[in-house]
Amino acid sequence: MRKLIGNNTTECLWPYILSIIKNRPCHAYILRKSIQQKFGFTPGTVTAYRVLYSLKKEGLVSIRKDGRKRVYTITPEGKKALREAKEYYMKTASVI
Repeated sequence: MRKLIGNNTTECLWPYILSIIKNRPCHAYILRKSIQQKFGFTPGTVTAYRVLYSLKKEGLVSIRKDGRKRVYTITPEGKKALREAKEYYMKTASVI
């Protein structure tokens, strides 16, 4: 069970990140804290940043500067990807 949970949380972090910033843009520190509060696990600092950079590169999030902080916002493409991920998980769960 531990492997299944790991594969669907810390090793597949992007849906969690997108679901948090879907509701409000935030910076990485708040994002990690929100994931812990909402989903019950805390992603590693480096992991969260790697995923955020990847999401930016794929056009799923945008970044704006707020002083020294970077604030991440979901893009329309990110909303679509999140919707598709949710549909995938719902479909998969219904088969099991």
